[in-house]
Amino acid sequence: MITLSRMTPAARHPVFRIRASFLILISSFVILSSCSSPAPTALPGHPRVVATQHGIASIYTDRRTASGEPYRANAFAAAHKTWPLRCLVRCTNTHTGRWVIVRINDRGPYIRGRVIDLTPAAASAIGLHRGQGLCKVKIERLQ
Repeated sequence: MITLSRMTPAARHPVFRIRASFLILISSFVILSSCSSPAPTALPGHPRVVATQHGIASIYTDRRTASGEPYRANAFAAAHKTWPLRCLVRCTNTHTGRWVIVRINDRGPYIRGRVIDLTPAAASAIGLHRGQGLCKVKIERLQ
């Protein structure tokens, strides 16, 4: 430790001491900030993908839903065979790249190769129209 008697007159000045304290504070902050934990893998507010499937999507029409809520053609909803009711799913048309987030509220489709049935509003959002009937999709269950 350096005593005041051995220090030069400039080093004994109060401004020098404040600057030295400030430099020590800043350098310790930089050192401690480099020791912080790594960034989370999923940012808050951004959903995390839990499961993915590829297959064919189709449009389904008026009928009762397995969740008990009324069928609404203008809702962004879908039917899936096994994924939990009320879970959110991102459905991407692999041909156009357009996607939509829908909520599973029904069971189905029961035709081999089809992975999801979309309401007309959700199907239209990804570019699937009544005339086409089917399209290849990638579906991702979100958490």
